[in-house]
Amino acid sequence: MSRVKILFICILFPLMILGQSMPEYERSDTRKGIGISTDVAVVALPVATLAGVLIERDWEGLRQGALTAAATAGATLILKYSVRETRPDHSDRRSFPSGHTSVAFATATYLQRRYGWRFGVPAYAVATYIGWGRIYSKKHYWWDVLAGAAIGAGSALVFTTPFAKDHNLAITACPGGVAFSCDF
Repeated sequence: MSRVKILFICILFPLMILGQSMPEYERSDTRKGIGISTDVAVVALPVATLAGVLIERDWEGLRQGALTAAATAGATLILKYSVRETRPDHSDRRSFPSGHTSVAFATATYLQRRYGWRFGVPAYAVATYIGWGRIYSKKHYWWDVLAGAAIGAGSALVFTTPFAKDHNLAITACPGGVAFSCDF
């Protein structure tokens, strides 16, 4: 089983269930603060990553990060505006998938794939907190967070070496869509 799957099973899923099952009176006082902290963390994680990439002058990593970000944002926004699921707090109809979580897991997976577990572990901890916080603050359901994490991690796995080179991945734009091919 891959390390990413183990991470989802052991960390993310139990936290998502915990966030959904806590009594309302325990969540009401801290919900807003957790929501704000996830808003801050989802910006801080990719900004810190970008700063590190620029400091290291890792131009290939910058290209891979940009492709990961574009794929993550594109997939997330297409789904948000196509599915139109109502949020748990009923504030709008853009619950599915969680954009915060897709960005966080794209960044964490990018860091782990590009620079190793030394950077990946703390990034996954922050990403997991963001996913949990989105459920806790009633901005998303657990399946929104899980889908966002899958979109983000999947995008980084596709565009960040060594995955793309190891599996001979090819993505081609063609009339009416995009074609994917790879060796598994």
